[in-house]
Amino acid sequence: MASDPNAARVTSTDDGRKKEQRARWGLTRAMIANMVKGVTEGFTTNLRLVGVGYRAAQEPNENGGQRLRMKLGFSHDVVVDIPEGITAEIVRPTEITLRGAHKDRIGQFAADIKKWRKPEPYNGKGIFINDETIKLKQVKR
Repeated sequence: MASDPNAARVTSTDDGRKKEQRARWGLTRAMIANMVKGVTEGFTTNLRLVGVGYRAAQEPNENGGQRLRMKLGFSHDVVVDIPEGITAEIVRPTEITLRGAHKDRIGQFAADIKKWRKPEPYNGKGIFINDETIKLKQVKR
């Protein structure tokens, strides 16, 4: 029987002297704690749209789910489908609240939305996650 070099190797976690093993213990503990918190309380992430004319609206999509339609200063609207397991709530036209049980999925979805308009340091415009701030730079003259 030939062994597959791409197959994941299972190693013992009995040796607490190995740094890699201790790191795996911590990762496993954190992942289980996040799963428990996700099921019991859930996770929340807030997005702020900062800029003149930046706004968001929620609408149904053709698959029966929901999607976000955002005006971000482009000549077209940015439309993003909301993944399963995540609920989005438009608190104000410039504030979106994402809720769900999976911390990593919420964070990835927030990062995907943020990619459309990253915060820029000269005018302070962009999409900010939670209480994120940026230091404004002086205009070069």
